[in-house]
Amino acid sequence: MVTTGSGEYVYEPVENWAKLPPGWSFKEIGSVGVDKQDNVYVFNRGEHPMIVFDREGSFLRAWGEGLFPRAHGLHMAPDDTIWLTDDGDHSVRQCTLDGKVLMTLGIPGKPAPYMSGEPFHRCTHTALSPQGDIYVSDGYGNSRVHKFSPDGKLLFSWGGPGTDPGEFNIVHNITCDGDGWVYVADRENHRVQIFDGNGRYETQWNNLHRPCGLFMPPGKCPVCYIGELGPGMPVNLNVPNLGPRISIHDHTGKRLGRIGGLHAGSGPTEFMAPHGLTVDSNGDLYVGEVSWTNWPTTNPGVPRPDNLRSLHKFRRVSG
Repeated sequence: MVTTGSGEYVYEPVENWAKLPPGWSFKEIGSVGVDKQDNVYVFNRGEHPMIVFDREGSFLRAWGEGLFPRAHGLHMAPDDTIWLTDDGDHSVRQCTLDGKVLMTLGIPGKPAPYMSGEPFHRCTHTALSPQGDIYVSDGYGNSRVHKFSPDGKLLFSWGGPGTDPGEFNIVHNITCDGDGWVYVADRENHRVQIFDGNGRYETQWNNLHRPCGLFMPPGKCPVCYIGELGPGMPVNLNVPNLGPRISIHDHTGKRLGRIGGLHAGSGPTEFMAPHGLTVDSNGDLYVGEVSWTNWPTTNPGVPRPDNLRSLHKFRRVSG
């Protein structure tokens, strides 16, 4: 049996897990989530933006066609709704699990001015506080976090471009824990910043390389799963031990384990560009990748293969 990880976090890759209908493709995956029945929701950039599987990988349904031009972030809410962030559409939609839109934040298709601080310009992800307030990371064309009330009213925003505490260089992902702390993947500053629910800077986690995806299971003192992108410049493409990988931290930032190779790769325990991730009730890990977008960066001048992998399932075997 092939395994990856260490200590209490050892996993077995499950090859060819998702059983797509004939002729279908993910192209690549912005994010993944699981519901209370451990059904898996794959928010992807193919022709069917949301594809749903059971935990064995059998196809259940698909939806979202024509609604999501560029799938990016997915957050499963405690009330069995799903929050979907589309950076190409500059909007966030709250949907039912079968695709009915309940709320829309932002003006679909109309970005705020670049670096204006107003929502949204290529927003990236959504998180909910324990009280139901909505946080949106924004994103590529802003360096902000926005906080909305549960009914969608903008309360306030914080952040700006830079490298100081409370500033961002591509605010790429966001999550909350059961105590209301807000964790922000500040991707190109190579850190996760932690704030209180009012946007006050508390601390940061370093020793990360381009943290891209974040996932915390519900509850107090949760573990944080962090998807890290690998090198992105020609001068450091072949430097080992920078990612891409998944790092697992406790709520204080202590690293508990790590999955992935020393370089990018297509092997069963390797990654190309881990972008979104989630964990089910059994501790199994699902990782969605943006391999199609990332390929020219990590393989300059090499044609993309037709069978680029974009979805992993890892079955937890220890812990």
